[in-house]
Amino acid sequence: MDMMNSWQFWAGMSALFAALTAILAKVGVDNISPDFGTFYRTMVVMIGLGLLLLATGQLEIPKDASGKAYVFLTLSGLATGASWLCYFRALKIGNASQVAPVDKFSVVLVAIFGALFLGEKLTGANWAGVALIGIGAALISLK
Repeated sequence: MDMMNSWQFWAGMSALFAALTAILAKVGVDNISPDFGTFYRTMVVMIGLGLLLLATGQLEIPKDASGKAYVFLTLSGLATGASWLCYFRALKIGNASQVAPVDKFSVVLVAIFGALFLGEKLTGANWAGVALIGIGAALISLK
């Protein structure tokens, strides 16, 4: 299997960069407001993605994108912004080693929402994994 076309590869890379995000952001918000930290990080992401799109020739408005696509991408963007604001505020107050795993409780919520709203099917073993993630997030949040 070609790794570059594997969802597992890209999900693993996402996890690696998310881990780096937590550590780097924790240090970054040490002497600034978490809201400004979120704003600054968002600008870096926008510029970086713009340059990537430009470099790969993908900086164009899709001709066949529906209004529904834009509505849901806008809602997703708003949810991302809210998540980042909450995440940076939590990092400002708490330990990165606790904040990041609790933030990953989103995995449990995605599994539930995916099953409820998208009709995705998980096996018993999948649900057991989801439950273990939830239990792990709860345990790591204890003092």
